[in-house]
Amino acid sequence: MIRLTKISKSFDNNLSYAIKDLSLDVSDGETLVFLGSSGCGKTTTLKMINRLIEPTSGTIEVDGKDIADQDPVLLRRRIGYVFQEIGLFPHMTIEQNIAVAPKLLGWDKNRRRRRARELLELMDLDPKVFANRYPDELSGGQQQRVGVARALAVDPDYLLMDEPFGALDALTRDTLQQGLLSLKDRLKKTIIFVTHDIFEAITIGDRIAILHDGNLEQVGTKEEVYNRPASPFVSDLFSKPAKQLALFREMT
Repeated sequence: MIRLTKISKSFDNNLSYAIKDLSLDVSDGETLVFLGSSGCGKTTTLKMINRLIEPTSGTIEVDGKDIADQDPVLLRRRIGYVFQEIGLFPHMTIEQNIAVAPKLLGWDKNRRRRRARELLELMDLDPKVFANRYPDELSGGQQQRVGVARALAVDPDYLLMDEPFGALDALTRDTLQQGLLSLKDRLKKTIIFVTHDIFEAITIGDRIAILHDGNLEQVGTKEEVYNRPASPFVSDLFSKPAKQLALFREMT
């Protein structure tokens, strides 16, 4: 479980807050989606969970232990992170990119190779075709799959995903969303997923945490936030695409 208790973050000595007094739990095996527009605090919160950013106040616990008491490097090796920008190393092969974290942990070459190829198969990328290619030889969707594989390389219990499909075209994004749903059913990972797209949030999330101006407006299932909005902001957010959402619900 990941637990956030009254987390706040200010970048200007408490004159303003990127996130303010955020408290919520993420259960084991759950996919929680942070939904909100740019600047609402969702990426800042994600980065605080693995100590890329330190909170101004509050506590974050992973498996019941305060992350402030943990070595940030070791913590990050336990939590997979998938970036929107992907960030593959262009001078490394796909296999070498996936094996970065295992190499840092001292895995021998054969073990790294087996793990990379296992993950390529999991991502529906034939290792015989893709293992020795370089990132610029792959499409955007294929690169993002490699990014997910790299985040899973040391089999972390937790996976943080920061708008990983946001830069992709609609068809590729839909394909990867469905792939993620299949993947989470097989791997049973705890996932926190950041997006600004309502449809992506209701497709992927077991629950949705809606953020606005650094505040948590509501957290709940898609049915709860749609049918019982907790604030005028949430009501307005989900009423704008009401017809599309109604159609979506009939189809799912």
